[in-house]
Amino acid sequence: MKQAQANLDGYVPAERPRRKPQPLRKLKEGGGLRAILLVLPLAVFLLVFFVVPLYNVLKTAVVNDVVVVGMPKTSEVIKAWDGKSAVPPPVEQALLGDVAWGADNQEKFGGAVSQLNGDRPGFRSLMSKTQRAVSSADGNLASIKLADVDERWADAAYWHTIKRDAHVLTDNNLLAALDLHRNADGDVESLAEGTSANRLIISHTFLVSFLVTIACVIIGVPYALIAAKVTGWRRHLMLTMVLIPLWTSLPVRSAAWVVILQDHGIINDALVAIGAITHPIQLIYNRTGVLLAMSQVLLPFMVLPVYSAIQAVPKNLMPAAASLGAKPLTAFVKVLLPLIGSGIISGAPLVFMSAIGYYSRRRSLVVQVTR
Repeated sequence: MKQAQANLDGYVPAERPRRKPQPLRKLKEGGGLRAILLVLPLAVFLLVFFVVPLYNVLKTAVVNDVVVVGMPKTSEVIKAWDGKSAVPPPVEQALLGDVAWGADNQEKFGGAVSQLNGDRPGFRSLMSKTQRAVSSADGNLASIKLADVDERWADAAYWHTIKRDAHVLTDNNLLAALDLHRNADGDVESLAEGTSANRLIISHTFLVSFLVTIACVIIGVPYALIAAKVTGWRRHLMLTMVLIPLWTSLPVRSAAWVVILQDHGIINDALVAIGAITHPIQLIYNRTGVLLAMSQVLLPFMVLPVYSAIQAVPKNLMPAAASLGAKPLTAFVKVLLPLIGSGIISGAPLVFMSAIGYYSRRRSLVVQVTR
């Protein structure tokens, strides 16, 4: 026995030779390649329908090469002009060359003219007049003086507009989203009143979305608590009622709210019948109707996450808090609310982001129609 123990004490296991890792071989043997092939369609879908459109949107916000493509000579030469001294003759000759070139490239040149006219009204008529002068010169562009063609060419503001739009990277679109633009001196200033309503649309959109989110939290959390409390057919009925807006088409929902909220609708007729009001109150085609309809449509996005969070809370937690002397409100605030906070945090952004897209599209459409 002692001899065997001594042999065991002196035994050193032989070190096994380490195999060099072969990632690709293991990937093939373990089915990893098949997993990649299964995920590949999803990756392609996300790339084509999410990444590429998002890239194009972000690129459009800061890239504008319409003038560079439509007036290539002028865009290249005008970069050397300091913007303070008189416009040098090479810039004027480059502009005349682009005007002559534009006769055979109407689409590109016309896009550049539209861009310039949008930034400074009057460019379209000015370019049309210059085109007629170039056509009558029979190729002798050196004999044309732009100041003689139209006195507006002596105004440096038009040249500043060309110089500013000749840069591929621009902040014009970002500024326009906030009703701002750059003047002839390059300073940022607000657009003239009545020319754009983007700032108004954005502020109203965020305000309405915030109010709808607050309303869904106030209504959705108690509703989810009651749905989790009851059992049987009552729970199924409550969950079905909150999901009905998701199963109903938009025209049907809109028609239903018109019937309910109109001057002689269900609500106004009921209030008049019980003597609460003497004349119908305006509940439709205003912010009140918008809040009511949007809160009803987006309520499921708050109720379902909160209901899921409540289901994970132990049923005996609130009775245990009560047995330790906590009042119902104290137990709710200090015990239950922190546990279901994840559901509220998940539901509130869903409601808010959905409300932003749901309201802004309709608000912009109304502004365009009224204008």
